[in-house]
Amino acid sequence: MSTPCRRPTRAGIREQRRNKRRQEKALNAKRRARGAVAHSPAPLPNGCSAFATIAEETEAREDAVSKQARLLRNELPALLGQLEQIPDPRDPRKRRHKLTVLLLYGLLMFVFQFASRRETNREMTRPQFLANLQRLFPEIEALPHADTLYRLLRDIDLAHLEQAHVDLVRRLIRGKSFRRYLINHCHPIAIDGSQKLAGDTLWAEELLQRHVGKDETRHTQYFVYVLEASLVFHNGLVIPLLSEFLEHALGDSEAQKQDCELRGFARLSDRLKRLFPRLPILLLLDGLYANGPVMQRCLRAHWQFMIVLKDKDLPTVWEEFRALQPRQLPTLQQDWGRRQQHFSWVNDIEYAYGSNGRCRLKLHVVVCEERWQGVDQEARIVTETARHAWLSSQPLSRENVHERCNLGARHRWGIEAGFLVEKHQGYHYEHAFALDWNAMRGYHLLMRLAHVFNTLARFTRQLRDLYRQFGVRGAIAFIRNSCAGPWLDSARMRALLAKPFLLQLE
Repeated sequence: MSTPCRRPTRAGIREQRRNKRRQEKALNAKRRARGAVAHSPAPLPNGCSAFATIAEETEAREDAVSKQARLLRNELPALLGQLEQIPDPRDPRKRRHKLTVLLLYGLLMFVFQFASRRETNREMTRPQFLANLQRLFPEIEALPHADTLYRLLRDIDLAHLEQAHVDLVRRLIRGKSFRRYLINHCHPIAIDGSQKLAGDTLWAEELLQRHVGKDETRHTQYFVYVLEASLVFHNGLVIPLLSEFLEHALGDSEAQKQDCELRGFARLSDRLKRLFPRLPILLLLDGLYANGPVMQRCLRAHWQFMIVLKDKDLPTVWEEFRALQPRQLPTLQQDWGRRQQHFSWVNDIEYAYGSNGRCRLKLHVVVCEERWQGVDQEARIVTETARHAWLSSQPLSRENVHERCNLGARHRWGIEAGFLVEKHQGYHYEHAFALDWNAMRGYHLLMRLAHVFNTLARFTRQLRDLYRQFGVRGAIAFIRNSCAGPWLDSARMRALLAKPFLLQLE
C-alpha cells in the first residue's frame, strides 16, 4: 500500500497564501500602531501608462531629457576642461575627433547603459540619435567609431581621467551636497573588492591566476580583481570614488605570492590620503580588515573606522570584551524600524599585535543584538534574531552608538549594492569592453564616472518623480529611447536647456 501524498493541494496552497497575507497585514497593523516605520522603499507602480495623449508623453520625454542633460552640462565645462589637458598620443595628421569628444562619447556610452562597443556603434550613430545628441551637447560635431575610443584608451595616461572623476566628487563635497548624511561629521567611505571578469586565456601579464576544478578538470584560470572605494550614505546614495586594480607583479615575489586585497588596500589608502588630505573620513570595512596593520594605517591617516568583527577574529579582544561586558554600563535598547535592538559595548580594549606583541592599539567593541517578527511560509508569526559586532576607532556612548552603527557601519552594504547595480543592472561591470589592460581600465573608469552622474540624477529633486514612476533602469531607458526617437522639438529643447540647474539631493 502506497504512502499518501503529503503535498498540499491547490486549494490548500491558496488557503496558505491567504493566511500568510492575513497574518502579514495584522502584523503590519501592530507595527504601525507601535510607531514602527519600515525602511524599505515604496514598490514601483503596477498600473498602465500615466500618459493619456501623445502630447503628454512628448512633454514628459522632453522634460526628462532636458533635466538629465542639464545635470550633465552643469559639470561638463570643468570636466571637459580637465580632460582637455590629457596629452593626446594620436598622430595629429590623422585626428578626426577631439580627445574631449571621444571621452564624452565614452561617458555617454555608459550613461545610456549600452552593453558593448558593437551596440554603441549600432545605436548611437543613427541619424535621429546623433541629431538629438547634438542638440544636447553642441561639442559633438560627429560621432566616432567605438574602435577609435578603444585605441585612445589603449594609449593615454589614465591618471588624468581618474583625477577628473576625483575632482568632480571634490566639487560635490565642497558644495556641501552631502552634509546632511555625514556620520559624526565624517564622510563614510566603504572599501571592498570585487572580481571583474575571469577566463582561461592570459591576455595580459597583469592578470591574477588561480587553479579551479578537480583532478582531470583542474586548470589555471586568469581573472581581474578590483578594489573599489565608494562614498556610502544612509539614505541609499552611493558615489563611486576610486578603483585599485590588483596586478600579478605587485605581489610578494620572494614569497611567490601574487597581489592581494590587503596589499591593494595599502596602495588605495595612500592614494585616498593624497587626494583628500584633509577630508574627515569614516572608513567602513568588512572582517578581512580586522587586523592591526590596517587599523594602525587608518589611525596614522587620522581616519575613523568601523570594521566588522567576526566571532573567530581577534580572540584576545573577544576574551576581554566578554570579561568586561557585564561590568560596563550603560547599554542601549531601542526600536529601529521594525527591529528591537540591544547594544552593548566596551571601550578601551588593548590589542597587541606584531612580533612579541610590541604594537598596541586601543579598540572599542560594540555588539548589536536584534529581534523582529516575521511570517514564515506556513503563515505562522515567528521571531527572528540577528547579531552584529564592530570595531570602532572612537569611544562609544549612548549618544553616538546609533549613528555610528545603524547609520554608518550597517550601510557598508551600500558598496555591495553598488556592485550589484554595476554587474547586473545596466553597467556591465563584468564585460571587458577591450582585451587590453590599459583600455579595459579606461572603460572601467568611464563606467564608474557615468554611474556617478546617473546616481546624482536619481537622487536629485528635479528627477525624483521620474525615477519613482519608472524605477532606475526604466527611467534611464525612458531617457535613452527619447533621445533615439523623434520626440524632441528643437525650439522647446533650447528653452528647457537654457533654464538654470541647481543640484539638490534628497
